[in-house]
Amino acid sequence: MMDLKQLDKEYVWHPFTQMKQYIESDPLVIERGEGSYLIDTEGNRYLDGYASLWVNVHGHNDASMNEAIIDQLGKIAHSTLLGAGNVPSILLAEQLAKRLPGNLNKTFYSDTGSAAIEIALKMAYQYWKNKDGERYKDRNLFLSLKEAYHGDTIGSISVGGVDLFHSVFEPLLFKSLKVNTPHTYRMDVESEEEARDRVLDEIEHVMERHHEQIAAFILEPLMQAAAGMLRHPDGFLKGVERLCRKYDILLIIDEVAVGFGRTGTLFAIEKEDVIPDIICLGKGLTGGYVPLAATVASDEIYNMFLGDGYGDQTFLHGHTYTGNQVTCRAALRNLELFDERQIIAHVQSSIEYIEPYLDALRQMEEVGDVRAQGLMIGVELVSNQQAKTPLDAARVVRILEICKEEGLIIRNLGSILTIVPVLMMSHDELKRLFTIVIQAIQQSK
Repeated sequence: MMDLKQLDKEYVWHPFTQMKQYIESDPLVIERGEGSYLIDTEGNRYLDGYASLWVNVHGHNDASMNEAIIDQLGKIAHSTLLGAGNVPSILLAEQLAKRLPGNLNKTFYSDTGSAAIEIALKMAYQYWKNKDGERYKDRNLFLSLKEAYHGDTIGSISVGGVDLFHSVFEPLLFKSLKVNTPHTYRMDVESEEEARDRVLDEIEHVMERHHEQIAAFILEPLMQAAAGMLRHPDGFLKGVERLCRKYDILLIIDEVAVGFGRTGTLFAIEKEDVIPDIICLGKGLTGGYVPLAATVASDEIYNMFLGDGYGDQTFLHGHTYTGNQVTCRAALRNLELFDERQIIAHVQSSIEYIEPYLDALRQMEEVGDVRAQGLMIGVELVSNQQAKTPLDAARVVRILEICKEEGLIIRNLGSILTIVPVLMMSHDELKRLFTIVIQAIQQSK
């Protein structure tokens, strides 16, 4: 049999990976999946405690999802959306419009969350030019949070703020405005409400000064995932919407990571009854099966791009595989299964079920903070709770290694463990997941 691990090290460049360290390691090579489990080439089974990077909904190798994809392949795999429609992309856009609030009715497809963000930024910028290019000629800035992560393309990095991921590219980025994140654990505040109000005041100060230059505010709602699972105080999202309306600034919501049930509702914006101008979707859109993203705009945004000639206000953007039939069919079946399997109800019961385990983690001396929004959990590990000193990196690695040895895969962001289970993971599997995590922290001493 081929030495797949050696071939992997010789030919594959992995994302967000220091390859020197990877080459010196004994990596996993995943061959199969069954439900909540990943299975490697040696037959070892691992609970998928990060939902294969926050995407998987139904579990791996789901018969119903497989059937839908195979059925579509029996018809056609791909034809361009330039100048012609296709059946799955039309039906999916209709379903998204029905499930999203307000008049978010116009879907522009892409293949990654980063691309969905890039599209939203370009839409927002051109919207003002099409509306009145002379009057809004200075609307060239975007406002975002300092610890934001919206993807890894140049545009999405420009509105990001995670130095580890973004600082090396700083000379390539366009200018943007950034405000603090309402991160209660790291702020000198007495309550979540104080953190919320302090940052909303800061946002209003920036908007008051620069609203004539700001095209849009872009925000990951409720929970900033890649920043370290930073949970926003209740009411912050609604406060941002209020300020955007007050100062006539578009609101772009990035639900790539938090959408499709991760926070306990189909879309995170439902929790605070927020209706953005543009929403970006991805990851769980296809149940974690195939790459697809969507940028859904309001009718008002869309109408501003209508013109009589090809170059007259047209949105000149697109990808070869925009609206691909196979990916759209997978997303359609995913949405159907959300209804058939009552996935949101299952997620809500799982949220309640895991609360005692989150409380147990909070009691551990190595845990400074546990942040949870639905089934998105961040466990911040510290060596000193009072000083909030991050736990030594070597010990964090050891915790992950113990989890792996016990049949669980989770990931970390520095000293923060990120736990994002497959949405349909059973309660027994969730029990096993958290039991392993708690024991790994104890055994790593």
